[in-house]
Amino acid sequence: MRAPLTMQGAQRLRQELDLLKTVKRPEVIAAIAEARAHGDLKENAEYHAAREQQGFIEGRIKQLEGELSHAEIIDVSKLNAGSRIVFGAKVALADVDTDEEKRYQIVGDLEADIKLGLIAISSPLARALIGKHEGDSVTIDAPAGQREYEIVSVSYAD
Repeated sequence: MRAPLTMQGAQRLRQELDLLKTVKRPEVIAAIAEARAHGDLKENAEYHAAREQQGFIEGRIKQLEGELSHAEIIDVSKLNAGSRIVFGAKVALADVDTDEEKRYQIVGDLEADIKLGLIAISSPLARALIGKHEGDSVTIDAPAGQREYEIVSVSYAD
């Protein structure tokens, strides 16, 4: 099965890939060359740190290239799900106990970032929301116990 990605998520991942290839990779190669010039590599902390960073960058490049080549990119604005929650939905939830409102968008696993309000389709919260409608209530098993939310709004526009 191809992993779903929103168009915005795919764009962010392509930008990260471009940054890694055009900026970070050349920087780490220069750092390795400079550290090599200092002589003995066995006790050269800068060399080992740069090599470790290079391994991380190359691994991330491979991961992004693989994920992007196998992803199914979905234009969320063309989905016509109405008030029903499906992949890509932007959802506003109100905590029934505190009236605190939270906003999330359901996205692919690779682009999820809770700090940006992007929750993975595979997350318990997203799974509980899928198929529900604006006005429905949903109970989520949170680490602090069960929380009940009312779905305030559902949109697919940017």
